[in-house]
Amino acid sequence: MSTSSGIKPFDTLVVGSLPRPRWVRDLIEDRKAGLISHEDADLLLDDAIPSAIDMQERAGVDFISDGEWRRESYVKVFADAVDGFKADLIDGGTYRTSTLYYPAVVSKLKTRGPIATDEAAFLKKHTNSKTIVALPSPYTIGRRMWSTEHSKAAYPTREEFMDDCVTIVRDEAQALVALGVSAIQLDDPWLALLVDPDYRKREGITDIDHEIEQSVRCANEVAEGLEGISLSVHLCHAHFDRRHGSKGPYDLIIAALGQMKADRFAMEFATPDAGGIDVLRQFPNDKTLGLGVIDHTDVNVESPELVAERAERAMEFVPKERLTLNPDCGFAPSSLNPMDFDEAYLKLSALSQGAALLRDRHG
Repeated sequence: MSTSSGIKPFDTLVVGSLPRPRWVRDLIEDRKAGLISHEDADLLLDDAIPSAIDMQERAGVDFISDGEWRRESYVKVFADAVDGFKADLIDGGTYRTSTLYYPAVVSKLKTRGPIATDEAAFLKKHTNSKTIVALPSPYTIGRRMWSTEHSKAAYPTREEFMDDCVTIVRDEAQALVALGVSAIQLDDPWLALLVDPDYRKREGITDIDHEIEQSVRCANEVAEGLEGISLSVHLCHAHFDRRHGSKGPYDLIIAALGQMKADRFAMEFATPDAGGIDVLRQFPNDKTLGLGVIDHTDVNVESPELVAERAERAMEFVPKERLTLNPDCGFAPSSLNPMDFDEAYLKLSALSQGAALLRDRHG
C-alpha cells in the first residue's frame, strides 16, 4: 500500500464523531422508530452538519470529519447500509441509566447502499480542509454484531461473518479513495478491549492470540490494494457518558500494530485508563502515532500547554516526524452519548493551539 496523505508532524486530526445537539439525537431516534423518513431526516441533517464542519475549522483542526451526525453509531452504520441484520437483539450493557442495544446478523450479508461515501461527498462539498472518514473494522463488527444465539444459522462462526464484512468494508474504502478523501480510519476499539481481563472474562475470550490475529487479518485484507491514501486504525477503551468500558495498558497488543498494513494508529493516551505512555517504547518504528492528548471523558478543558507537554513526553519514544495529535476517541461514537458540543469545541481548540506550540518549539 502506498500513501500520499500529506500528513505532517504535529498535524491535528479528529477521531470522527462530535457531540450532537439534543434535537439531532432526537431526530436519529425518530428516524430509527420510523416517525420520520430517511429522506426527510437527511434534509434536516444537510442543514445541520455544516455547523459541525465549521466548528472544527474554527477550532483549527487540520483533518476534519462531518461529525458523524448522520450515524446512530460508529459501528451500526455498517448495519444501516447492509441487509442481513435485525435491530436491537444484542445487549451492549447499561451505562448509568442508559442500556445500549446493537443489531445482530441473522442472514447472509448483502450491500444495500454506501456506508460512508455519501457522508464523505457531502463533507467534501462543504470544506476545503483535509478530510478523514471512518469505517468500522470488520473485526469490531464481528465482535459487536455476531452472537451465538442469533447468528449461527447465517454464519456458523464469527470468523465467517468477518470474512464477508471484509469484502464490503474494502469496497467502501476503495470508493472513498476514488472520491478523494484525504485519510481513511478503521475503527477497531475491540482490539484494544482485549487488554482488559474483565472484558475477556465477560466475552469468554481465552485465546487472545487468535483474537489479535483476526483483527490484524481483517485490517490487512481491507488495506489490500488501497493506493494513494493514508490508512489509520483507531484503538480505544470504548466509552459512553464519560465512562470507559475497559481499562489497561496496550502491552498485549502493541506488537500486533507492526503487523498491520496501516500507516497510522490513533490511540488513547490522555486518559489514565490507558495505562500510561511507557508502552510506546515498543511502538513500531515504521508507523505514525496519532497520540491521544485530549481526554474526552474529562469535563475539564485541557490547556494548550498540557497538550504540548503530553506530546513532548511521547517524543521520548516516537520522533516528531511520526507524531500527530488527536483526542483519545470520538466525542460521541453513539448518537445517544450526552456530550457537550461547546466543550468539544474548546478541547479541539486547545488541541490545535497545543500543536502550534509544538511547531514553534520543535520546527
